[in-house]
Amino acid sequence: MAAIEVENLVKRFGGEEVLGGLDLTVEEGEIFGLIGPSGSGKSTFMRTLTGYLTPSEGKVEVLGKPPSKFAPEDRRRMGFMPQGFVLYGELSVRQNLNFVAGLYGLKFGKRRRRVRETLEFVELWEHRRKTAANVSGGMQRRLQLAAALVHEPELLFVDEPTANLDPILRRRFWEEFRQLREGGRTLFVTTQYVGEAELCDRVGLLSGGALVALGTPDELRRRAFGGELVQLALSGSPSHLKDSLEALEPLGRVVEVRQDEDAEGAVSRVRLLVEDADAALPKVMEALNGADVRSVDLPKPSFDEVFFRLVERTNGNDKAAG
Repeated sequence: MAAIEVENLVKRFGGEEVLGGLDLTVEEGEIFGLIGPSGSGKSTFMRTLTGYLTPSEGKVEVLGKPPSKFAPEDRRRMGFMPQGFVLYGELSVRQNLNFVAGLYGLKFGKRRRRVRETLEFVELWEHRRKTAANVSGGMQRRLQLAAALVHEPELLFVDEPTANLDPILRRRFWEEFRQLREGGRTLFVTTQYVGEAELCDRVGLLSGGALVALGTPDELRRRAFGGELVQLALSGSPSHLKDSLEALEPLGRVVEVRQDEDAEGAVSRVRLLVEDADAALPKVMEALNGADVRSVDLPKPSFDEVFFRLVERTNGNDKAAG
């Protein structure tokens, strides 16, 4: 059974359409990342999935039920980590988590065990006696994650967990998310950091309230560029380069040729677009037999570039249709 199913979801505020006809399925046991810039509709989408907002049109089911029909036991199967800090600053780290565990109905014995296990998981056990107001912003964010996990939910919603955190803390969060996924949980994560798409099992790119693209990171790269890249560094004269490019023509499309100089002389850096880089590489080397090949690489473009290309393509199609 899918953890989340969405069909033709539309959400309006007044006359303004914030989400426009979204279709999405999130499978159990995966990290699904909803990526997009601020104002793209990510938080509105998540609040609709969790039942805080009602769809204007379309179908939404989470763990087999519309959010509007969630009973308390349904909500206990889910966890939610909001963007901001919403716990009590005057309480200690442990008191906050103990309070949240009580709200979820955990009995004393289990509550005590889960509070310790969860604080150890987010590396806050040694800080348990500190008041929440007196720990760092990164620790407050990890305490929020602990509060979303203490009752052992099946499905975890995480809204912008790494916003304004340094790269080391961001990496730690994603390590914890992978551990949760490996433990069988499903995660739905929103982020404005496009590069974090690389860390998800599947990704939805949201722009202007529309899903621009949906798939695994590699699928989206292939879609953005029309294939995969093989990058070559070739030595030799212009005539040798011309021969090499002619030999490569049957194998793919040359999308870039750049001339550089290094200590050994002129180098031509060539990017070849192919359908499958791993399958094409032996054929490329065979075609270049006799050429002076300095290096071969299979580069993966950054997700910032992938996102930019997919958004630009969508915008271009919209203009053409208009």
